[in-house]
Amino acid sequence: MEPDAECADITSVTVVIPCYNEVDNVRASYEEIVDELGDLDLEVIYVDDGSTDGTLNIIRGLAEQDPRVDFISFTRNFGFEAAFSAGYRYAERPWVLHVDADQQFPAAEARVLIAEARQGYDAVFGVRTNRQDPLLRRWGTAVFHYLAQRVLKVEIPRGATAFRLVRTDLARRVVDLEIGTPYFMATVPQLTSRYTTVAVGHRARERGESKVGFRFLASHAVELFVGFTRRLPGVAAGLALGTAALCGVLAIGAATGLLGVAATATALFAVLAVITAVLAVGVRYLVTVGAGQPRPRRFYIRETSLRDRVDPADLLLDERPTAPRPRRAEVAS
Repeated sequence: MEPDAECADITSVTVVIPCYNEVDNVRASYEEIVDELGDLDLEVIYVDDGSTDGTLNIIRGLAEQDPRVDFISFTRNFGFEAAFSAGYRYAERPWVLHVDADQQFPAAEARVLIAEARQGYDAVFGVRTNRQDPLLRRWGTAVFHYLAQRVLKVEIPRGATAFRLVRTDLARRVVDLEIGTPYFMATVPQLTSRYTTVAVGHRARERGESKVGFRFLASHAVELFVGFTRRLPGVAAGLALGTAALCGVLAIGAATGLLGVAATATALFAVLAVITAVLAVGVRYLVTVGAGQPRPRRFYIRETSLRDRVDPADLLLDERPTAPRPRRAEVAS
């Protein structure tokens, strides 16, 4: 792939850091980012996803002391997808670097993503090497990727993670799409073929608790499986038709005395199990379709240092006055 001029000169980056109750990690993440990437033209946007532990207070302090730092704080916890979507939507630099606040991806590994993007890619996703996560999460991720790519044929970058470098115009286009199940890694391949993955280092979380549990992973998987492929609803429809035919056979067998009571009861329970599974998929599919209809916005902002940039429709602000902060260019002058 031939690199273009913009890819060859990646020196201006917006770092987006979603946070939810990361009071023990925010300052450390900031220090690591500016230490490792401070030679770049940086904009650092922390997105506070309704934290209740003092995370926002620390972020405010960082924004006051460093004009490169901005923040967005939600009215409540809207979830991971909403948090990074807000950061991507309001990034100003031509490239967005997504770094989680837990510091499991070393900031220095962003150099690997940048080097790969210079080959002409619109998006580069990090793939963990020597992953330092609990066994259940590692197995869950492996099963998830197998089902998505091999069974359901959903196109997602193999092994991709949220540690990624993406052209800002592409990232903004993805998060602004009005689709029922927003899923960034599955949407990027629908908009561009110029994406890739690259191996990056990974380390164990040192402070705080992970917010990624079984419920989060299962919900995320269902959203992808239902929203980005018709195979699962197709299988459910096939099962429904097959079950209907089986019910007809059972009805004939029971009416003519060919089936005993025990056999009939067993068959009926099997039929009920299939019907329940089909209904579950059908209801989930209808919910997904319904989610594409007019609905509240994905997030609402209570407080931000980006008031001059944020769409008023995203705002639900406190009445607390906020003094305008000097921008980087003003400080330099």
